[in-house]
Amino acid sequence: MKLQIKVIPSSSRDAFAGWLGETLKIKVKAPPEKGRANKAVIKFLEKALQLPKGSISIASGLTASRKTLEIDTHNSVELNEKLRDLTAEG
Repeated sequence: MKLQIKVIPSSSRDAFAGWLGETLKIKVKAPPEKGRANKAVIKFLEKALQLPKGSISIASGLTASRKTLEIDTHNSVELNEKLRDLTAEG
């Protein structure tokens, strides 16, 4: 499953920041240096979505704030529902 995200680095906390169309905005505390924000967003999403380590990778946008993630899942419908629920709360 592919997921479009916009990373907001150097934030006060790691959190979902809502949707911008079909793009999920995610705040991370890590700065955009040496891949720290990329690692932080992957770790945050894996924990929030209760996915095993290594199930999320960056397909494109490695050095940009807008990224396409590849999520290894067998149930994309359930994952989409979980994302919608998590972002509705936060």
